[in-house]
Amino acid sequence: MKPLRTALFAPGNRPDRAEKALGLDADAVFIDLEDAVAISEKEKTRPLVRQVLDSFPGKRMYVRINGVKTPYWKEDLAAIVSTNLVGVVVPKVEAPEDIFVLDKALTDLEVKAGMKMGALEVISICESAKGLEELYSIVSSKAENHPISMVSFGAADFTLDLGIGLTRDGKELDYPRSRIPIACRAAGIIPPIDTPWMVDLKDMDGLIADARKAKAFGFQGKIVIHPNQIQPCHDVFTPTEEEIAYAKAVIEAFEAAEREGRAAIQLEGKFIDYPVVEKSRRICALAQAIAEKG
Repeated sequence: MKPLRTALFAPGNRPDRAEKALGLDADAVFIDLEDAVAISEKEKTRPLVRQVLDSFPGKRMYVRINGVKTPYWKEDLAAIVSTNLVGVVVPKVEAPEDIFVLDKALTDLEVKAGMKMGALEVISICESAKGLEELYSIVSSKAENHPISMVSFGAADFTLDLGIGLTRDGKELDYPRSRIPIACRAAGIIPPIDTPWMVDLKDMDGLIADARKAKAFGFQGKIVIHPNQIQPCHDVFTPTEEEIAYAKAVIEAFEAAEREGRAAIQLEGKFIDYPVVEKSRRICALAQAIAEKG
């Protein structure tokens, strides 16, 4: 998958907002059929979402369907499987069986639509105590055509499940934020994307601090719920010019030393060895991938 620094949510029952979101600079748009859409609105919202998908080829669009334990998800999938759809976002995943059930349904629909099997990505949301405890089993499950591509964290439902509140400093999220990236790395999938900042939408300093904390735990980006949150999150999750320049200097200096038979050097007073060089290469690769997106 391409880097995902920001994914902007748009309610499925407001196609005007989804279309506006697709014109902004978020790396992806998540069109929502779950919490943003009332039960009474779900049936008539599905064709609206499909119309948006059909109208914007080339855009990075995902749809958050309803959970696989609800009576709505199969109709969601049947309505939205399209060649313009990049993937589905699956809420409240709590067991590998949830992914196996989804895999079969997606495969059947891809075949029916004449699409390549496994064409659609799957983003799984971790948002309960059980989902967190089972996370490694979930992300390492071997679904035949649609293994999990990436994990997202949903703090609103997670804190609801635990009966606790969301705070500005976010200390109550430190444990899941440490567990989720580790499970993803252990399972060999890309870094996860963090929960949206919901404490105070006007608090940009709080958003930036929250994004920096998520980055420090190993998240690659953040879900955003307002256009004003896009650029601050891009700034946090994009390597700076200084970071890129230093990473290139590290690689160049180390490769020169390695040709002389040395595998540990100092650069600007800092110790450099293979792990530091590998981190520098990842920084350069991320910067290149982001530049190619633009």
